[in-house]
Amino acid sequence: MSKFWLLVKQLYTQKIKAKSFIIMLAIYVGVISIVMFWSDIKAAFFESEALEIAVINETEADIEALFQSNNDLAFSFPTSPNDEVEKEVIDGDYAAAIFIKDEENSLNAEIATYEPLAFTDQLSLSSTLQYAGKLYEVQQLNLTAEEADKILQSETIITMKNLDEASAGGKSEDEKAVGIVASMLIGSLIYGFLISFLSMITTDVASEKGSRVLEVLLASVKPSTHLIAKLTGTFLLAITQIGALIILLAVIFMTVDGGSKIDSLQPMIEELSYSYIGYALAFLIMTIVLNLIIGALLGSLVSKVEEAGQAVMPMTIIGIIGFYVLIFGAQSPDTMLVKVFSYIPFTSGMVMPLRIGATDIGAFEPMLALLILTVTSIVAFIISLSFYKRSVLTYSSGGIIQKIKTVLKVTT
Repeated sequence: MSKFWLLVKQLYTQKIKAKSFIIMLAIYVGVISIVMFWSDIKAAFFESEALEIAVINETEADIEALFQSNNDLAFSFPTSPNDEVEKEVIDGDYAAAIFIKDEENSLNAEIATYEPLAFTDQLSLSSTLQYAGKLYEVQQLNLTAEEADKILQSETIITMKNLDEASAGGKSEDEKAVGIVASMLIGSLIYGFLISFLSMITTDVASEKGSRVLEVLLASVKPSTHLIAKLTGTFLLAITQIGALIILLAVIFMTVDGGSKIDSLQPMIEELSYSYIGYALAFLIMTIVLNLIIGALLGSLVSKVEEAGQAVMPMTIIGIIGFYVLIFGAQSPDTMLVKVFSYIPFTSGMVMPLRIGATDIGAFEPMLALLILTVTSIVAFIISLSFYKRSVLTYSSGGIIQKIKTVLKVTT
């Protein structure tokens, strides 16, 4: 047992002090922080003045109240002739001029520009005009702009009531929206850990094998002990990175801007149930375990570290497929494609949390998917343990399939 923990300690301390560990942690923190604080970053570094937009009203209605200036668009209503307004657009006094006419009680708007508008500005202006057009048509009913705006802004209060007492309680729209956001975060973390730690353990085993260090090491340590130590040390490293990531993000969110980001996230966090958090953590941990087992086995098959990238390519492709299914499922979480991939062990960690958070499924489906993932991990460990003993000191050329055939031929 002392040899086992010595190997675990050596691997853990070596990897946690490596620059790659710090860099990956910094990347995770940086990406999540940029996403969460993007509005503040945009305001600080990319803030631009509102576009000056001239609105020329050629209708008999008073439509100035329909165009409300904001941070992106500043509307003004000149009374100059149209050709003079167009000249001011050419001279740069206005970014655009809108000439509004009435056609069969509907607004018809012509936008004149000298320099093309940016896509976001064009989209914002079109959205404003569409809303103004709706308000204009409502005003034809002799309502004031405020009354028309109240009608268009009104929202129906909707609650869900499930009459089947045996089924799961129906989630609200807000709960499903929060579930989608949380599932995208969990799926992104699993994808990132899959790529980094799968490659790490495969490369580590392949490096020791290629340098013939394993031949010396396995003279005093059993191959099974070496495998379990590799899995344990790398798993502890992954857990450490997850814990460090949570702590750093919590500190950032609580200290930056007086902790306002934590306050804004509080309503979203309250929408997540304890069962969802438990399932998400379980799928995250078991997916990491399964990929570490596969990665160690792949590392034992290759003869040198240069072949490690080719060996992990199939698992990487599977991870990419699962991640794309997650992205697709964020728009349609009830589709058959999402349901199928939520049970496949190599993708269920990314996809099943989406179904748990964004659909009205009971406890049986996630428990079944977690059971399949757990059983697959156990079977993969038993097979890897048996195969690792025979493959870790076997050297051969060719692809992975050819290497497996060679190991079976030599050791059988």
